[in-house]
Order: sequence, then C-alpha cells, then structure tokens
Amino acid sequence: MNGTKKAAFYTLGCKLNFSETSTIARSFSEEGFQRVDFSEKADVYVINTCSVTENADKRFKTIVKQALKANSEAFVVAVGCYAQLKPQELAVVNGVDLVLGATEKFKVTSYINDLLDSPKAETQVHSCEIDEADFYVGSYSFGDRTRAFLKVQDGCDYKCTYCTIPLARGISRSDTLDNVLKNAAEISAKGIKEIVLTGVNIGDYGKGEFGNKKHEHTFFELCEALDKVEGIERLRISSIEPNLLKNETIDFVAKSKTFVPHFHIPLQSGSNDILKLMRRRYLKELYVDRVNKIKQVMPHACIGVDVIVGFPGETEEHFLETYQFLNELDISYLHVFTYSERDNTLAAEMDNVVPQKVRAKRSKMLRGLSAKKRRAFYESQMETTRTVLFEGENKEGYIHGFTENYIKIKTPWNPELVNTLHKVKLTKIDEDGLVRFDFVKQPMFA
Repeated sequence: MNGTKKAAFYTLGCKLNFSETSTIARSFSEEGFQRVDFSEKADVYVINTCSVTENADKRFKTIVKQALKANSEAFVVAVGCYAQLKPQELAVVNGVDLVLGATEKFKVTSYINDLLDSPKAETQVHSCEIDEADFYVGSYSFGDRTRAFLKVQDGCDYKCTYCTIPLARGISRSDTLDNVLKNAAEISAKGIKEIVLTGVNIGDYGKGEFGNKKHEHTFFELCEALDKVEGIERLRISSIEPNLLKNETIDFVAKSKTFVPHFHIPLQSGSNDILKLMRRRYLKELYVDRVNKIKQVMPHACIGVDVIVGFPGETEEHFLETYQFLNELDISYLHVFTYSERDNTLAAEMDNVVPQKVRAKRSKMLRGLSAKKRRAFYESQMETTRTVLFEGENKEGYIHGFTENYIKIKTPWNPELVNTLHKVKLTKIDEDGLVRFDFVKQPMFA
C-alpha cells in the first residue's frame, strides 16, 4: 500500500536520539516507505525532539516550517523527549499532525498507516505517563556515517536538580547482553568500522526491565563481551558518569584491542558547593582522581568534559573556581552548556538566579578555555603516529577523520579513503585548528 510513499527524518539532540531515529526509520522501510533526505519532498516527516536546552525547543518550529516548505500536504510527526514532556505545546505548532511520547515513538508506523488512509484532522497526541516507560527498545544508527551509535541503556534514576531526562525517558533500564552483541554483529556485517556505545546513563548498564534493579551484567562485563565481536575495529564509550567509571574499566580500555583511549565525562561544575546544589553523585576530588587514573595508564587519552555555567547560586567566586579547576586539569576539550530553566525541576525554583548576560559571559570564557585545551592536546600529540578513520563527506575539498584519541584530521578529498583506516604521523596543525595530513607529501602507512 505504501510502496510509493516517502519518509524523511530529522534528529535534534544527542547520540541516543540518532540511534533511535535510525531504528524508527528502519521500521518505515519495513512498511514499504522510501527514505529521502529531509530537504526533499516526502509524505511523512518525523522529527525526533530534544528538551535538554531551551534552544532545542525553539529549533523544532523552524524544522516543521522546513518540512512544510518541501511539502505543505505532508504529515508531520513529533517524537522524543520534548514530545513526552510537553506534548500539547508541540500539538499546537502549525503543521504538526501527530505527537508521540516515550512509549509510543517506536510504534509510529502503525499510527501513520491509519492517518494516511484518512483525511487530515485535528492533531493526535499519544503521550504516556512516564512511569509506563518501563520496557526497553534496542536501537542503533548507521547509513550516513562511518560509525554507528549503539544504544545499550535508557532512562535514568538520578535526580539531578536541573535535568528533565528522567521525566522524559523514565527509569534506568538496559538491553540484554545477548541483544547488544547481536546488534553489534549486525553493525559489523554492514562494514562499519566504529561503534559508539550510547545511552542516558551507560555506566548504570545492567538494570533490567520493569524497575528490576538487579544488575544482570555490569558495564565492565558489557565492555569485555563487546571487545570480542569480530569485525569491529573500534569501540568508543560516549558519556559516562565519573562515579560509575571504575578503575577496572579504565584498565581494560588501556589494554583492549578495540576500545579507544577517549572518554567523555560529565563534570557540570568545578565547585563542590554547586555540585551539591545540582545533586550530583560525586565531588570534584573524585573527578580529579578519574582523570589522573586515565592519564596514568593512557597518557595519550582524550578526555572531554561537560560543564554547565550560570546554575542558580553560582557566584563569580564559584565560576572562577570552576574555571581554575578546569584550567589546571589534564583534559582535552569542553562541552559548555549555558544553564536554562526547565519546567518541573527543582533548580527552576531556586533563588539567586544568575542573569542571562552573566551566563553568556561565563559561557564565552569557558568556550575560549576549551579551544585552548584542545590546541594544547593536539600539540602534545605532534610527531606521534595514530590511526585515522576517514568519514564520507567532501567538505570544501577535504575529507575528515578522527584518530583513536579523537584528534580531527583533514586531507585533500579522495573518495577512496572513505571508511578506511590509515596510520599517519601527526606533524602539522592547520590554521583552522585541525591536523593537516597530505598523503602526497608523506608516505601512507597501511
């Protein structure tokens, strides 16, 4: 019935959203839809939403307009975190036909088939109570990248005062080890060289479905099992909480044949006063310990850091404490988030609100520090030989790739390099801050 129907997909937010969008897109393909680019004319546009920042909320309306510009008669579907948290807010956006919450998003094709067979009507909203999101749907992304995002865990049991993710995604629950390994084998069979493990709180991996808090397997056991999957050249851990990143995992990555020396560890603040207000589960001393442990066994490791500026109660002294803490820490780059108030969070009700201009100034300072840190890390790696996985896009005459320790490389465009691994000696940082490598001038190692 839907043999000639076309569907397009747009993802806002995190790697986890990308993996889930890919799974939803595959369900459309199984129903006979042809997947097209979001800029093209389609019968159905699916937008996977994010609600981590205020900016992601605002971008949704722009993306809906983009879809309707391509086809004013199309059906527009909103799924994901924002759709779960504020379904009615999305339902009133002009052009939106269907809003699906946390439990419904993976059944989107069953709703769409009914909608396409009837005239356009009022916007339909199907959003569950988040307590009902107690089952697990595995997913992974591939197709437009040389790496795949493999979802291993969903939801979160932490109660950070600024975060809406537990409200949007429910309790912490995990895929079975057997299913993760099956998905990894499927990814390997498609010729993809790198898998990035993703989830909401992946260090909490092992909690079962329906609120079962017994860990069937630990995150460390997951890493051990994945390391044995044939055909995968690289495994990368995405974001992992510092209190859940154990010594055994760090030591294992250091010796692993496939896990790469790259960690992304949320900090959020370098002030213990603010960490307590945020209800984080560690203090900055533990964070220092984790960084020192990684650098002790992998001196060349790349360490990325999430940090939030402008949290309620963050004085100038608190901010400078964070700045100095990060400046002295042996890290490689920052992801800086400007705090924005989210409904139904404790932080939104706190006193001592930081003015927007002050938040913006602090954010700018930390972004400058991030650039300095990245440059210093790149310089520390000059004259070393690293393995680069080249990606598939021609950007202004260059092909880009990443080393195992997440240094971005560029070389003149050559389609034969796409999705291939090469050992290269790092010798020069270009004026744009990337490491330039020229295969013509230097010998290429197999």
